[in-house]
Amino acid sequence: MESKLVDQFHFSSMVSLYASNRWWSGDTVAVVTGANKGIGLAVVKRFAELGLTVVLTARDEERGKKATEKLREEGLDNVRFFALDVSKAASIKTFVSWVETTFGGLDILVNNAGVSFNDIHENSVEFAETVIKTNFHGPKLLTDSLLPLFRLSPSISRILNISSRLGSINKVRNHTIKATLQKERLSEEEIEGVVKMFLEAVKEGRWEREGWPQIWTDYSVSKLALNAYSRVLAKRFEGGRLSVNCFCPGYTQTSMTRGQGTHTPDAAAEVAVSLALLPPHELPTGHFFLGFGPYNQSRL
Repeated sequence: MESKLVDQFHFSSMVSLYASNRWWSGDTVAVVTGANKGIGLAVVKRFAELGLTVVLTARDEERGKKATEKLREEGLDNVRFFALDVSKAASIKTFVSWVETTFGGLDILVNNAGVSFNDIHENSVEFAETVIKTNFHGPKLLTDSLLPLFRLSPSISRILNISSRLGSINKVRNHTIKATLQKERLSEEEIEGVVKMFLEAVKEGRWEREGWPQIWTDYSVSKLALNAYSRVLAKRFEGGRLSVNCFCPGYTQTSMTRGQGTHTPDAAAEVAVSLALLPPHELPTGHFFLGFGPYNQSRL
């Protein structure tokens, strides 16, 4: 994907963006997955500070509740918690039912939940199925299940998928796979087919010679699929009242990077929240955002 520099989203303008383009209110509902720590928790906190109603979700109920209680102790009583394991269909079904019963709908979804079992310089695919299920199939099923509940209001509902540059199409060296994912009329079935091909290659021990991404391969393929799904979804709702974008927070100091990185989760969250809260007249769809202001933006 070719990137271009987008000056109008400069990091230094975020404060004025919040002040002069406030389209949301306390009734605006934002759901953040994988939010008991790291970038997810920082996103929840920033949303709450700005006055939205925020649903903090986490697979681990005890950790999720503790994170929520800590935010409430800081005066952010507009945060709610619900246990959600995006890798389990039953958990997603229960959560979606709760959102509908409790709020009647939602306005923003930040798919942040994700896993990787590799250290920084490792590239094992031992847990490839779990990585794909958590990073791609889970967010996809959750998004599909929540679609009927998005409030398609004049403010435009928003989906922001926390992704990675490792899932960029230029990381794929297999020309057949690359050609499939670059199709103008790419389908969800074709994306699923690519993921199935990868998992079969892993099982049969031939993944290393088939042109898949070379760094954190299972994680990269999961994000490659998530980016492709985001593009398909954005096209489906193009011209409508739902925006779908991806954001790569870069090398962030989280548990996934073992605390290494060039910036904090708070810094990454500030950018993510600014993208999720862009005023309707400036909100794109089907875009991949990378980095900090001014940062790169490209079509998915």
